[in-house]
Amino acid sequence: MNYRHIYHAGNFADVVKHAVLALAIERMKLKEAAFRVIDTHAGIGSYDLAVEAARKTGEWEGGIGRLLGPLAEPIPLAVAPLVASYLEVVASANRPGELTCYPGSPAIARQLLRPQDRLVVNELHPQDGEALRAVFARDRQTTVMELDGWIALKALLPPKERRGVILIDPPFEVAGEMERLVKALREAVKRFATGTYVLWYPIKDVAKVRRFKRALRELGLAKLLVAELSIRPDGDPAVLSGTGLAILNPPFEIERQLRVLLPFLAQRLAVAPGGGHVIEWLV
Repeated sequence: MNYRHIYHAGNFADVVKHAVLALAIERMKLKEAAFRVIDTHAGIGSYDLAVEAARKTGEWEGGIGRLLGPLAEPIPLAVAPLVASYLEVVASANRPGELTCYPGSPAIARQLLRPQDRLVVNELHPQDGEALRAVFARDRQTTVMELDGWIALKALLPPKERRGVILIDPPFEVAGEMERLVKALREAVKRFATGTYVLWYPIKDVAKVRRFKRALRELGLAKLLVAELSIRPDGDPAVLSGTGLAILNPPFEIERQLRVLLPFLAQRLAVAPGGGHVIEWLV
C-alpha cells in the first residue's frame, strides 16, 4: 500500500472506516459531556479525486462512488440513518450532484463535533502534515501535531475530557504494523482504559489477520469487537481483499448498527462473489 492516502481515498476501506467513525462520534454526542477525538495517522484531511494520483487507481469509484456518486443506487431505508451523518459530510464537500472531493477522517470528525468537543490530528509525513496544518490553521477546536503516530498516541492520553474516540489507522507500509497495533493498544489502555479505540487493519494475508486477532484476544481487554468486510474472496496476499476494525469499548448500540450496516456494504461494495462480512466479539 502507498503511504500517500490520495491513492486510496474514498475506497471501500475508507467507507467502512469512516462510516463507523461517524457512528461512534454520534453515539458519544448523546451525552452532554465534552469528548475528544484523536486521529493518530490523519493524512491531509481532504482529497481531490480529480488529481492524477486518485485517477490512477480509481479506487474511490468502487467505494464512496457506489454510495454517493451520480450513478449510485438509493440507500435502503433501514440503512440510511446509519450512514446519514457520514454521507452528509461527504456531500457537503462537493457541489450538488458531483463527487470530486473526499473528506478524510480529520474533516469528517471535525464536522461532526459540537462546540464543547475537541479534535487532535497527527500526521508524520512532512507534506501531508503541512497541508493538514493549513486546513485547521484558524480552528481553535483542533490541534495539529506532526509526530510519529505511535509516539503521539502515548503523548495524548489520557485526554482531559476523560471521554474520547481514538482512531489508529497506520499506513501498513512497513513490516510489523499489526504487532505495533497490539502493543499500542496494550499501552494506551494503561493511560486511558475507558476510551473508545478504533483500530484499522487491512485484510490481505489471512494468516496474519488470524495472528493479529489472537494477539488482541490475549490482551484480555473487555468489550473488544471486530468488524470485517471483504469485497472479494481471500486469496492473493498482494491484493487488498478486505478491511477490518477492532473496536475497544464500542459505544452502546454500535454492534446492532453494524449488523444492519455491514451486510448492506458487503453487497454494495463487492467486486466478486465470495466476499462478505464478520462481526464478532474477541472478548
